[in-house]
Amino acid sequence: MDQSNNIKLNRMKKLFALVLLAFIFILNPGKAKADKVTISGRQIFVNGSPYTIKGICYNPVPKYTDKVSFSNLTEDLALMKEAGINTIRVYSPIADKAVLDEINAAGIKVIMGFGYNQDGKYDILSGSFINYVNTYKNHGAILLWELGNEYNYHAEWFEGDIQIWYRALNNAVEMIHKTDLDHPVSTACGGLPDANTLSACPNVDVWGMNVYSWDNPEGIFSDWSTQSSKPMYLSETGADSYMTLKANGYEQGENQKAQADATSKILESVFAHPDICSGVTLFEFADEWWKAGDSKTHDQGGCAPNSCGVPYDGAANEEYWGILTTERNKKMAFQIVKEKYLSLVKSE
Repeated sequence: MDQSNNIKLNRMKKLFALVLLAFIFILNPGKAKADKVTISGRQIFVNGSPYTIKGICYNPVPKYTDKVSFSNLTEDLALMKEAGINTIRVYSPIADKAVLDEINAAGIKVIMGFGYNQDGKYDILSGSFINYVNTYKNHGAILLWELGNEYNYHAEWFEGDIQIWYRALNNAVEMIHKTDLDHPVSTACGGLPDANTLSACPNVDVWGMNVYSWDNPEGIFSDWSTQSSKPMYLSETGADSYMTLKANGYEQGENQKAQADATSKILESVFAHPDICSGVTLFEFADEWWKAGDSKTHDQGGCAPNSCGVPYDGAANEEYWGILTTERNKKMAFQIVKEKYLSLVKSE
């Protein structure tokens, strides 16, 4: 074989090797290099740079169903980008790589939630959650792994013994730490975790807190500063856009101004404490019609007036919590989020 043929053969071998590597990369999402997420003191860092969560809770359930669907993802991501949202929090794992890829391409991170008992599907009880972690731990969309959502309110799910949950939580965090060195692990606690909870779960890296304290979560930050030196963020907070009764200067009925006013004050409080709070995933992106009644109708309902900390009537109307309607029409609160998040970007 002459020298020119040898050169051609070597080139073909190199080209084949490159094509094979590209093919392997496409078929194996776990082989892509993830961003490295770390914590230092109370701060979250991504690739060495401080990261503030300017987030939204995202559970896209269309009208007439109670099932999550990502069919509207492209439009949703465009709206998120418009509003300055850099993080979404989901309540169960996104099992479609194409969805994660599109989120990542939009430059948005995911706080990936796992439930305790989800019939063996990526849940903590069966241990199958670790299979998901191993598959996607190198995906660029992942910010945090998050275990549970305000389970501290539901000892009845654990035979009346909440310590069963805390042991499972702490052990699950340890399992993730052993397999993924690039992403911290959080949990979403209902309100402020007490000293006993923190003592039972020393492996948790970041504490999310679901806080509904009218339009001022100020107290949670000072309380946390005396409880722990770990990072925290508000994993849920906000207001719905329906007034169950006339109160505090707001008319009864659908009331976007009440939601917008509360959202503005809540976000101002969150971002006034960057030394303690790593940000927020506001509840929530779009209305969900299935939560309080018939999924074919937009129902009122939730906790009764003056029985909870939701502004400005003390009532939680579960189907009116979006900053967008289910048709993706912008409510007044969307503009508030956009203003607050984008102004924060300019100041960073």
